[in-house]
Amino acid sequence: MSGYRKLSRTSDQRKALLRNQVTALLYRGKIITTEAKAKEVRKVAEGLIALAVKEKDNYETVTVTAKVPRKDKDGKRVKEVVDGKKVTVYDEVQKEIKKDNPSRLHARRQMLKVLYPVKEVPKEAAGRKKNTKEIDLAAKLFDEIAPKYANRNGGYTRIVKIGQRRGDGAMEVVLELV
Repeated sequence: MSGYRKLSRTSDQRKALLRNQVTALLYRGKIITTEAKAKEVRKVAEGLIALAVKEKDNYETVTVTAKVPRKDKDGKRVKEVVDGKKVTVYDEVQKEIKKDNPSRLHARRQMLKVLYPVKEVPKEAAGRKKNTKEIDLAAKLFDEIAPKYANRNGGYTRIVKIGQRRGDGAMEVVLELV
């Protein structure tokens, strides 16, 4: 007897399906799927959340000096002429960044093995590449989701049955973060 459901798919299709649904669950907070898929997605998602809870405070804050291009009122880079060439003017800025400790870095890489990259598109620019931004789901797990579940020992997701699907009669459920 196997330790997981095969979901009538080959291993690569099954892995892609689970990665996709776990990514959607963590990005949106809840998904609608069949009961068998939800139980498999729950295993993966709860493992990722537990990893994030364990490593959420495992970082150092470091101050670094960075060169940032100077910008004018329109947001364009300011250029100066030096030796007959146009050169961008840079300012030095002090920034504080979070530097992951080795175990948190390992946890982040384990999460990125499972999660797909997510692009957020604004509603007014739907269908265009402009103004899309990449969402860092690993950072969202560490910064938003993990503090919410810090004093909870497992049970981060909930499955609620919503009835049978019309086409094939499969039991549909809502899988959501508690």
